[in-house]
Amino acid sequence: MGLIVPSSNLTMETELPRLMRARESVLPGERFVFHSSRMRMKHVTPEELRGMNAQTRRAAAELADARPDAVATACLVAIMAQGPGYHCTAEDEITGVLREEGVEAPVVSSAGALITGIRALGASRVAIVTPYMRQLTDLVVAYLEDAGIGVVDALSLEVPDNIAVARLDPEDLRGHVKRLDLTGADALVLSACVQMPSLPVLQAVENEAGLPVLSAATATAYGLLSELGLDTRVPGAGALLSGR
Repeated sequence: MGLIVPSSNLTMETELPRLMRARESVLPGERFVFHSSRMRMKHVTPEELRGMNAQTRRAAAELADARPDAVATACLVAIMAQGPGYHCTAEDEITGVLREEGVEAPVVSSAGALITGIRALGASRVAIVTPYMRQLTDLVVAYLEDAGIGVVDALSLEVPDNIAVARLDPEDLRGHVKRLDLTGADALVLSACVQMPSLPVLQAVENEAGLPVLSAATATAYGLLSELGLDTRVPGAGALLSGR
C-alpha cells in the first residue's frame, strides 16, 4: 500500500496499519505493508492546503518508485476545500503520474472513499465530527451535499494545528457525539479527517449511537480493499468493515 500524506501526518500511518493487522486475525493469509510519500503542511488553512496539493505530482512520482499495489492520498479536507468533485481530479492526476512511472495501481482518495463508504452503507443523511475551523467544515458539508449526501449536523472542534489534531484524545469523541443532533441521520462520520484519531472508540460509539459509524480512515481502508478485490472484513471497526 502506498500513502500520500501531509508532512505533519501522525494518524493515517497508524490507523490504516492497525486496521489491516486486525484484519489478519480473521484473514491470516493476506498481509500488508505501507510506504509513504509526504507533502509539506503544518497548519490546516486554505493557503497551506493549496500549497500541499501543488506537491502532488512530486509525491506520487516518489511513491511510484516503491511499486505499490494500491495508493491512497490521505488528506480529506485538502481535496474537499478545492470544490465539489475534486477527488476525481486528484485521483486522475495521481493515476497519470504512476502510469508515467510504469506503475498500474488503483488510486483512492480519503475524500472520495468517504463518499463511497457512506453510499456503501446505504446512508443518505449523516452527522459529522471534524477537527477543522468552521470555514473548512462548511466546505466539507457542501462537498458531501453536492455528492447527494445530506448533513443533518456538523461539529467543528476548530483545531488549526495539524500536529495538535493528531494529539486529540479519541475518548473525547464519545462526549462530542452527544453534542450532535442525530435526528434523521442514518450514519455518523466520527472523524471526517484522517489526522483525528477515532479508531479506539469507533466500534463503541457505533454500539452506543445505534447508527453505522465510519471515519475517513475506515472509509479509506474500505476503498483500498474494494479496489484490490479483497474481502472488506476488519473486526471491531464498524459496519462499513463488517464484510456485509
